Amino acid sequence: MIGSLEAEVLRALRELDEAPARNVQARLKLRGVRVAYTTVATSLGRLFDKGLVRRRRETCRGGERYLYRSVNFEREYLRDVLRGVVTLFGPSGVVHLNQELAKLKPAEERELRRRLKL
Repeated sequence: MIGSLEAEVLRALRELDEAPARNVQARLKLRGVRVAYTTVATSLGRLFDKGLVRRRRETCRGGERYLYRSVNFEREYLRDVLRGVVTLFGPSGVVHLNQELAKLKPAEERELRRRLKL
């Protein structure tokens, strides 16, 4: 599970593709989210620990830094959610989920399929 700030950081990182924490902070600022550099760096570190971003070291002026890139986690996340539905609610939960998915508008369904690469 990720918090609202981590979700904002992840969204900003996806817009940038690959970036250091400083650029993620700048993107957040453009979107009206004011947060300290250290907070962004900590959030990126936590997202890395959760397996939601990758990172690599880069030599830069003044030393080294990490460049972060988000990973496509939707498929795995969806599998976990579905397992949770089955575990918590049994067959009736699956039926309800199916009914909710059937209510999706065509554009919403296409976007979901695109993001899950189905």
